[in-house]
Amino acid sequence: MSTPTLAVLVPLLPFLGALAGLLLGRTAPGFVKPLAVLPTLAAAVLAVLVALRQGGGKAIYTATELTPTGSVPIELSLHLDGFAVMVAVLVGLVATCVQIYSTAYLREDPRYPSYAALVSLFTSAMLLVVYSGDLMVLLVGWEIMGICSYFLVGHYWETEAARSASLKAFLVTKLGDVPFLIGLFALATDAGSFRITKILGTVAAGGLDHPTLIALLLLAGVAGKSAQFPLHTWLPDAMAGPTPVSALIHAATMVAAGVYFVARLLPVFAASRAALVVLAVMAAVTMVGSALAALAQDDIKRVLAYSTIGQLGYMTGALAVGDRAAAVFHLLSHGAFKALLFLGAGVIIHAAGTNSLAAMSRMDGLAKRIPDAFWTMTIALLALAAFPPFAGFFSKEAVLVAAEHTAGGHSELAPSAAGWVVLVAGVLTALLTAAYATRLWLMAFRGRGAAAPDHGKEPVAMTGVLWLLAVPSVGFGLLAGPLSDFFDGRELTPSLTTSVLGTGAAAVGAVLTYALWQRAQAQAALTPATPAGAGAATAGAPATGAVPASVVAAESAAESPEVAEVTHDHPVVSTAPAADPGRALLGPLHRHAAVGFHLDAVYDRLFVRPVRAAAALVRFLDREVVDSYVRGAGLGPRLLGTLVRRAQTGNVQSYLSALLAGAVVLAIATAVLANVNAGS
Repeated sequence: MSTPTLAVLVPLLPFLGALAGLLLGRTAPGFVKPLAVLPTLAAAVLAVLVALRQGGGKAIYTATELTPTGSVPIELSLHLDGFAVMVAVLVGLVATCVQIYSTAYLREDPRYPSYAALVSLFTSAMLLVVYSGDLMVLLVGWEIMGICSYFLVGHYWETEAARSASLKAFLVTKLGDVPFLIGLFALATDAGSFRITKILGTVAAGGLDHPTLIALLLLAGVAGKSAQFPLHTWLPDAMAGPTPVSALIHAATMVAAGVYFVARLLPVFAASRAALVVLAVMAAVTMVGSALAALAQDDIKRVLAYSTIGQLGYMTGALAVGDRAAAVFHLLSHGAFKALLFLGAGVIIHAAGTNSLAAMSRMDGLAKRIPDAFWTMTIALLALAAFPPFAGFFSKEAVLVAAEHTAGGHSELAPSAAGWVVLVAGVLTALLTAAYATRLWLMAFRGRGAAAPDHGKEPVAMTGVLWLLAVPSVGFGLLAGPLSDFFDGRELTPSLTTSVLGTGAAAVGAVLTYALWQRAQAQAALTPATPAGAGAATAGAPATGAVPASVVAAESAAESPEVAEVTHDHPVVSTAPAADPGRALLGPLHRHAAVGFHLDAVYDRLFVRPVRAAAALVRFLDREVVDSYVRGAGLGPRLLGTLVRRAQTGNVQSYLSALLAGAVVLAIATAVLANVNAGS
């Protein structure tokens, strides 16, 4: 079987699995789990086989015209280069892990069949984006992912949080998709084709008439899909969905699509140095802002969500300095450890009965209750903080090396200003990333208080997946050399300067956070617990000094719908202040960072309220003006009908009298007209 044929099967198998799952979910529920796992697993195996056959060599391209358009043709095409085949392997691996994990995590969920089918469709759409060689076909996968995210984020549609989050994710990404679509058409018009190879050839020949405009329009869609400033606000709220969905969205689909799109079409963006500077500034603001926000979050999933936004900022920063190899390398590395972080967080949530880090910090021995999650989460957090020799160190260093290279004026694609912006923001973000990673680890696993409950070992379907993802989280960075052919032949090795800067900043962030946590622990021990109140008493907790963790989570607005599905009793924890080093690190900035620096409030005043006011005005005009004309048009005939109806009395004498009166009037009128005509 040829390599293109195998590549066609990679997105096709999850699609067929999704279709079969939707059709058989109710009539044959026993087939749901096999239809969820096996097609995705087969697609992952085929993706590995395609990558081995492609081998990082010359790109494999095949195409057939999909339909005649009369102008710019649309083709069903495959473009298999080193980047495409490696990203497809990541998508297949993470999607398979998510499907296996979900069989245990959502085993009691009555909507699991539709959930599993949507995950398969989501996977198929991302694989279509990865392998597609035509921008219009890529757009199909791009939009399918958007609608799948809407349904999956809103999985717990009974809750207001899930409904609002799914709608927000859909609308914000669509806001970016409108200019993105315009940019695609403008690009195809200049190039005369939607085929990626022809577009890149046109760019190389200097055939783009409006490179800056096209690049900025496309960046709007990328900012929405990859959750970059200023269209990133949907991603933290999307944590209202099931945790495995968060792992899929954050690690291998949706948010990775925007970064991959820019990497695939980097020459288009490099044709405009102004667009690269805009991309660099966007990346820098995203990196630093999201890291500060992560330090102030109480919900463990929201910490990881802001972490994803920041790591995507590293990737877009690498693209801004013209190095797509470093960007895709970090995308692959991040996909492994971020999937591990979210799936590990799911185990923690089930064990603790809450999303709240504050509540976890008041539990003792949680790490001993879930040793698999503890050790694998520790590995993933070390990779996130970019400590050697974990995967995140090598991929983050590749980004910093690229930024240093550009800042020194050695890049032919990007201006040195973009390099300096990305380098400074990257080093600062390295410090902040290590700080919030250390904070999460300390608050989740080093709490003090009532003993965490022991509910036995988590299912193997969940813990086995964690250890599987731990392998690339540790060792993938070491493969940068052997896999260099897949990354344009680049040797993605750290330099001494960036290693000292990045690792030194991370070490400072971790040590500082640990010191502040110890001080906060000492202060919390001296602060007496406050009475729990009536709410705790009704929950079966002691009347003073302790409340259920679920109550604490609700008070901190950190509880998600899936917490309600945990079948075990929630532990009883102290209500003493939580030892949170994030408050000391951020100081007065903490309350602003906790709400995402009020961007949602700004958007509400700039966009939501004016739109609602305009809608109210339109409704008033429709009701009071347009409807008035409609009612008036009907009122005239009704009045005329009323007058005519009164004339129809049924009395013959009245009819004869009216006839006689009419005849007299006509006779008089005729005589008058005759005299007038005779006189003239």
